[in-house]
Amino acid sequence: MLPKQMNGSHAACRFCSAPLRLTLVDLGLSPLCESFIRPEQLAEMEPFYPLHVYVCEQCFLAQLQEFVAPSEIFTEYAYFSSYSTSWVDHARRYVEMMIARLKLGPKSKVIEIASNDGYLLQHFVARGVPVLGIEPAANVAKVAIEKGVPSVVRFFGRESAATLAAEHGRPDLLLGNNVLAHVPDINDFVGGMKILLAPHGVITMEFPHLQRLMAENQFDTIYHEHFSYLSFVAVEKIFAHHGLTLFDVDELRTHGGSLRIYARHSENSALAVTGRVRELRRREIDDGFLTPERYRGFGEQVEATKRKLLTFLIDAKERGKRVVGYGAPGKGNTLLNYCGIRTDLLDFTVDANPYKHGRFTPGTRIPILAPEKIREARPDYVLILPWNLREEIAQAAGYIRDWGGRFVVPIPSVEVF
Repeated sequence: MLPKQMNGSHAACRFCSAPLRLTLVDLGLSPLCESFIRPEQLAEMEPFYPLHVYVCEQCFLAQLQEFVAPSEIFTEYAYFSSYSTSWVDHARRYVEMMIARLKLGPKSKVIEIASNDGYLLQHFVARGVPVLGIEPAANVAKVAIEKGVPSVVRFFGRESAATLAAEHGRPDLLLGNNVLAHVPDINDFVGGMKILLAPHGVITMEFPHLQRLMAENQFDTIYHEHFSYLSFVAVEKIFAHHGLTLFDVDELRTHGGSLRIYARHSENSALAVTGRVRELRRREIDDGFLTPERYRGFGEQVEATKRKLLTFLIDAKERGKRVVGYGAPGKGNTLLNYCGIRTDLLDFTVDANPYKHGRFTPGTRIPILAPEKIREARPDYVLILPWNLREEIAQAAGYIRDWGGRFVVPIPSVEVF
């Protein structure tokens, strides 16, 4: 199967169409990270697709080629945001901050793109601010609607933006958390935000920061659902191309280090560009993010991280120790497949999301059980696959210390605690 965007003999950049030749990292072949296996599927084949990240040498957007259409990934989705209590709390704090900053009230309008199960918009609803969620996964949107969060089931782009503006009005706040990296046609998506946003409205987008991903070996955040890996300088260029100016930015701890960008129509000069924008832009440029050389060598870091994890797991097994996992996130499935970790090294994993119970991890076929199964198994080590939630999980499963159990995180390098 050939990737959809081609330029001559090379795949082409999804933003500027330049040929892609520079490799950031090649993780081999992997299945879709949220395609959990039901018991009756265990004897069936799974499709595996390349996980090879390129960097455009013209605009410096890091990206996977599009082998799988978003409709195949997101139409029925296994990720429900509300199962992470820390993420819901992060959303609540954001809502309180934006209501105060933008003076939002009953006459305002907030629209969230990829609104999931209403984890965020529910907080606006509770404060009396009118909202609309846009969510492509019908099974997830249904949960939001049941919570009292008005939601429409559709993918977002220029065409749907025009329809939404006509049917629902243009929002004062247009937001999206962990969606910008998930869209293969980034020009259609950002162009759609330009169409939908009210003249004096504000966009906020949160996404994992490429600079943190590279600095801390977070290769497991690379999966087919993430089409792009975003630096500030690349995103600023994309938004400017579509008539949107980034006027502020927050650096966040979420997902191993994320950015929250604030955008406005370029013609809306009432919102001045802050010093934080200039400082982050300068820091990335000084760190070489506009040079090809910066991206070479990351693959070697990734290989070293893999070897350290496998050495730990093999040594634990040879000492007769029992190791289980905690969580079955997308990042965990990239890690398990790239490292070749199956039930020979990890007996099972558990997850708070009942949707995943009784299923198996894609590719590696590790059973996914309910969290209470850890008490029954009394493992020596619990490998935390969503390492970005290590504090939350270590607190929830702190009882493993009753029998001398210890936690392990694999990223940025193996740590036992």
